[in-house]
Amino acid sequence: MKITTKINIMTSAWILCVLVAVNAVVFLSFMKITVNMEDTDLYQKADSIIKEINLGDSSAEIKEHLTPYLSMHSFIRIIQPDAKIMYEVTNAEEMAEKVKPHFVEKKQSERKIITEKHREEQIVIVRVPISSKGQIVGTLEIGEKLSGLEAAKDVLLSILTICTILGALFAMLGGRWLSNLIMRPISNMINTMEDIEQSGIPKKIVIQHETRDELQKMAVTFNRMIGRLEENLEKQKQFISDASHELKTPLTVIKSFADHLLRRGIQNEADALDAIETIHSEATRIQKMTERFLDLAATESAAVLEVKQLDLVELCQKIIKQLQSAYKREIQLHFATPSITVTADELKLKQAIIILIDNAIKYSTDKIDVYLNVNELNTVIKVKDYGIGIPEYEIQNIFERFYRVDKARSRETGGTGLGLAIAKNIMKQHHGEVKISSTEGVGTEAELFLPKQ
Repeated sequence: MKITTKINIMTSAWILCVLVAVNAVVFLSFMKITVNMEDTDLYQKADSIIKEINLGDSSAEIKEHLTPYLSMHSFIRIIQPDAKIMYEVTNAEEMAEKVKPHFVEKKQSERKIITEKHREEQIVIVRVPISSKGQIVGTLEIGEKLSGLEAAKDVLLSILTICTILGALFAMLGGRWLSNLIMRPISNMINTMEDIEQSGIPKKIVIQHETRDELQKMAVTFNRMIGRLEENLEKQKQFISDASHELKTPLTVIKSFADHLLRRGIQNEADALDAIETIHSEATRIQKMTERFLDLAATESAAVLEVKQLDLVELCQKIIKQLQSAYKREIQLHFATPSITVTADELKLKQAIIILIDNAIKYSTDKIDVYLNVNELNTVIKVKDYGIGIPEYEIQNIFERFYRVDKARSRETGGTGLGLAIAKNIMKQHHGEVKISSTEGVGTEAELFLPKQ
């Protein structure tokens, strides 16, 4: 069953139930109020009669007093304590015969249904005690057919029935309109998904009206998801294109020197060694590039960080000691306190710091300064070099994959252009960021911002 049909049926059934419940309350309230009003009128009539009559009068006089109070289809009785009728006047003898007299000592009312002329009739009866010298000497009983009430009840039932039918009809029409309104963006989303499935091309939903409801939010979220998917697909294409381009050169060099060895053999030892050295160098370069690819893929995945508390000063001292030993460069560490504690994944944070220092080593020949600072929000690791710097128009591109500022120098130093992209992803995993500021010909400052936990 379609959702639109379900919504239509459920809304119609709910509104119909509400209408039936409301109609029942209206009908019962009408009946109760009307009957209570009849009771009140009869009690007032009984009080008036009791004030006027005198049981010591003759039968004719009493009946003369009672007769003016008769209404259509009613009777008035005075009942003795032994439940026998003392006086009675009526214009509905058949009805009066079917109602037995009752002697009461307290006011009471009664509704009774009798069969008259093969038809059920509802009557209301009130009984009021008659007192004389502090004693109850009789009961005044008044009965009246509720003929007007029956007619009003029939009319009311007809009106309520018609209103219920019309309400159910309008509920069905409104349910269909509502279900179509609710399902329109969902149907658009389904159609869009089917188009994507058939064509394989991401496509966004066209939002025609600003409704600012959950359905629009769902469509906006879907479009945002499609946008990210398009962005990721574009990045994937760019990654494949860039990786192919980067691998093409070393593979071409390797193939060229391998062909050279196949053609000329190893008769010329110097020539052969030169070819083998070149092949080894390019193969090593491909290996490093592949490792960078894996690092980049690892930092872009939603892998769980193995976070723990680290002494940042101690970690940086170890890193600098290793790099100084490997590159024979002057790297100075500056810190305000002998111990700075951070919560991070040690291996990934170490990788990000090494990337910044490695870039400083590659693009400068002077000393390198590393500063550790703590502010209200972040722990900051700043790497400062005094090298060639980065032109201002290049700054916005340096986090792109395979992007190099000095391409010739990067080729010589073995750079892949993936380092800063990896560092950025690592800091993103730590909910931090990387900032680069530089002046061409003066030097570069690279900063890692690690939020306090």
